[in-house]
Parts: sequence; structure tokens; C-alpha cells
Amino acid sequence: MNHDTYHPTTQKQTTQNSTYSTPNTWSDFNDADAQQGEFNLIPKGTQAMVRMAIKPGGYDDLAQGWTGGYATASDETGAVFLSCEFVVLTGPFAKRKIWSNVGLHSQKGPTWGQMGRSFIKAVLNSARNIHPDDNSPEAQRARQIRGFSELDGSEFVARIGIEKDGKGELRNIIRLVIEPDHKDYEDLMAIKLQRDGSSGGGSGSGSGGAPAMAAPTSNMPASQTGTAYTPRSGNAQGRPTWAQ
Repeated sequence: MNHDTYHPTTQKQTTQNSTYSTPNTWSDFNDADAQQGEFNLIPKGTQAMVRMAIKPGGYDDLAQGWTGGYATASDETGAVFLSCEFVVLTGPFAKRKIWSNVGLHSQKGPTWGQMGRSFIKAVLNSARNIHPDDNSPEAQRARQIRGFSELDGSEFVARIGIEKDGKGELRNIIRLVIEPDHKDYEDLMAIKLQRDGSSGGGSGSGSGGAPAMAAPTSNMPASQTGTAYTPRSGNAQGRPTWAQ
């Protein structure tokens, strides 16, 4: 018998066995995480710090002050919006993400744009610790931005909700921006300060990297001068004198 005879069947079987002998991420899926479905939704009413990131849509309108390519325009409806991602920073659902649009313009009327302006104002109040009833010159300057780039990276306190999307499926949304007049604001913001302290500082881009108790001077509109907004003394939440 010739022991040097080539046996292709035997070699093929040996090669096939060696493929599965060592577990590999893309050949053995037994240890893969279960897919996320509706049962993985963040519970309604959860409150946490979130970071806002804007996905640039490339749409600008100089007359409206929409520059930098941050806005997105829908080819189907003509609506203009900010396509946003919100990353949960604190609590048991940290690192989870929520996607939502902030309205800038709708051909159906001004309501959607007004809602978007209200949302952005609340984000600035929460991120920069401005009491919503504070109309001092410093507070008014702190509610002004040079462009949407200053919102990109903002960190603020939010209440998370659940609603059905256009396909009837449940999804998480930012239900409410929690501002300094809310009873839970100070405690939730303290968690952020502890997190920033343990990590050695802020989180990077946008106004979210600034101290929670004051808006950075560099974020003030170029046409404005003066010091950064600072909450009134004697009240950690910046409540105006008339309400103390």
C-alpha cells in the first residue's frame, strides 16, 4: 500500500474541524447579547443626566441663523430640524441612547418651531443652571448662542418618557428637560458634579463641559460683553431674589 496517497476528503474534514475548535467572535454566537426589543425600554419617568449630540444634516439658512450644517431638511415634508442623539450619563441606564428631533420649521405652521425653541431654552437653563424666572441681563446673555455648535455636547437633566413612533412601535423620548426650579434638579446635578470630579474634569465639547453652576464666558455671543452667568448667592439653584 502506498502511504503517500493524497486523501482530499480527510484533509477537508481536518480543516473544517479546526475552524470550530477555537471560539471566534464571528463564528460562535452563543455568548452574544440578546437583541434589544420593547422590553428593554427605559422606564417612563426615569430622571438622569443626558448628553446631547447633533447629527449634522448639511442644511443652512443664513436668514434664520442656521449655519454650520447642523440642521436637517426633510425632502418629503420640507420640515427642518436638529437630528439629535441623547446619551444617558448617570443611573442604571447609563450609556443607553435616545434619538429624537428638535423642530426648527414646519410648513404646517409655527407650532413645531416654537416647541423647538422652548426645548432649546430649557436645555440652556438646565445645562447652565439658569432659573427659568431669572430675566437678569446675565441670565439673558446665557440663553444666547452663536450657533447650534454650542448645543452639541450639552449635558442637562431630563425626564425620559415612552411614546409610539410613526410605525406604532414604542420608543424612548426626552419627555421633559428638568430646569433649576425643579425640586430634583440640585440632587441630579450633584451626581454630574461627582462624576466629573471622579473623572478629572468635564466631558469635552459643547457647553456641557462647563461647570454646572456657571455658563462659560467663551460661549457668550460675540456681540455681548460681560461676565458669565452666575446663580444668585445664597441659593444653590439660582432662584431669583423675589422667590426666596
